[in-house]
Amino acid sequence: MLTRKQLDLLDFINKRLQRDGVPPSFDEMKEALDLRSKSGIHRLITALEERGFIRRLAHRARAIEIVKLPESLGGKPQGFSPEVIDGDRPDGRPANAQPISNIEAMELPVLGRIAAGVPIQSISDNPPNIAVPGAMLSSNAKHYALEVKGDSMIGAGINDGDVVIIRESGSADNGDIVVAQVDGYEATLKRFRKKGDTIVLEAANPAYEPRVLPSGSVKVQGRLVGLIRTY
Repeated sequence: MLTRKQLDLLDFINKRLQRDGVPPSFDEMKEALDLRSKSGIHRLITALEERGFIRRLAHRARAIEIVKLPESLGGKPQGFSPEVIDGDRPDGRPANAQPISNIEAMELPVLGRIAAGVPIQSISDNPPNIAVPGAMLSSNAKHYALEVKGDSMIGAGINDGDVVIIRESGSADNGDIVVAQVDGYEATLKRFRKKGDTIVLEAANPAYEPRVLPSGSVKVQGRLVGLIRTY
């Protein structure tokens, strides 16, 4: 269930998409909701993302994917078709992208399973490939895919059996969903928070407690940039 402010923000973003085709800026969101600072908007955006209503697209200014809408805003109980709010997105595509069904796509290796729960080893020896839309990818970075195992990230719209698209990166910002390697061998998909000399790996499911670890025992291997789901 959304709070009134969360619902108002989701409604405002959706209406701006319908009217202009691009999302509002944080300043426009702040003014529309009559908030004093943009930090309040950041908290509302994070809450909507954690509840699976939106997804922020990494490394793209003003780019948010609407995953679903509540029925009070016209969403359907089943079969809702996500729309992408995409402003200021670079036009570049990976050089080796090939058209598949009239959509630019490229093959990425599925390197194994990544835990959304208790960490498991993520890399397999002979990975299969999966076709990924080029819009998910950045031309100046390497990417790979992992199959999700577990339910600890369901609050962020990531379900058991989904395939996540990861952009290789050795760093992350607070709030990013990352592939984190723990103690040099196990890997898990969690939201990243750095607090002093510790790293907090947060689940998006109240059944799982956050893991607080020394910063030296956690290595970021990539950031989440997309998700593929098969029904």
